[in-house]
Amino acid sequence: MSRVIAVVGATAAGKSDLGVDLALRLGAEGVTGEIINADSMQLYRGMDIGTAKLTVAERRGVVHHLLDIWDVNETANVAAYQRMSRALIDGLRTAEHVPVLVGGSGLYVRAALDNLDFPGTDPVLRDRLEAELARVGPDPLHARLAERDPAAADAILASNGRRIVRALEVIELTGRPFTATMPEHVSRYPCVQIGLEVPRPELDDRIERRVEHMWAAGLVDEVRALEKAGLREGRTASRALGYAQVLDLLAGECDEATAKAETVRATRRFARRQESWFRRDPRVHWLPYDAPDLLDRAMALVESDPGGPLAD
Repeated sequence: MSRVIAVVGATAAGKSDLGVDLALRLGAEGVTGEIINADSMQLYRGMDIGTAKLTVAERRGVVHHLLDIWDVNETANVAAYQRMSRALIDGLRTAEHVPVLVGGSGLYVRAALDNLDFPGTDPVLRDRLEAELARVGPDPLHARLAERDPAAADAILASNGRRIVRALEVIELTGRPFTATMPEHVSRYPCVQIGLEVPRPELDDRIERRVEHMWAAGLVDEVRALEKAGLREGRTASRALGYAQVLDLLAGECDEATAKAETVRATRRFARRQESWFRRDPRVHWLPYDAPDLLDRAMALVESDPGGPLAD
């Protein structure tokens, strides 16, 4: 059966386009490649502009899976994503098609590719932590997480209260750091992971230009429409980069210039966390995002990398 290709890296690095290019090159060689989304926010219906979701035209005929599967008032569930992505990967490989996993949500990438098991939940403990979150906000909980598990705090945005609560819950349930529940970097599938490397100043500039483009493309109107569909009540989607800032704008809590500037700042910070996450994975082959022969180099890795060690 075929191996899996994963295209990873920071936001605004060009992952989506490379994923499509790889699938089309595979098609030219007589092998069907299909994209599986690994961006947690592109799972949401209607969150198009702010997540830089490829349009149908930009997908260039390549089949894309796991886009637009959740309503914006649903809470993200990485365990559910794991079940769906693995079923797709298994089905595509059985059919001798090549799954091309594309996205920058590191936990979702590992959930799809690795033997990652998620600890259970304790409703009483979860309710207590969520009540504390509602009472004091995410910053004090993030500070507590930084004391108990610095690596987890570094990987989770201080504004992401839902993930902070989950990490603290796992720590209390298991008596171990949240990151200790992560397995070694061993794949359950033969897999080639390609990371797109962008120098920090260039990435910062690309992020700023992307945010400007999103605003020009109608992000505010998109968020206004999604607010009517329940975005503000969504525990996950309402905290997405750009969406959270525009919700503040619509609530009169800031002006448009501030919302835009905060989106740029928060996205840059998030990109650094993405880079840190993927840099810790020794399986990722890093390529310069702007290499004139990027596709050829990526294909060379696909053809030469045996896929790395496999889990038992």
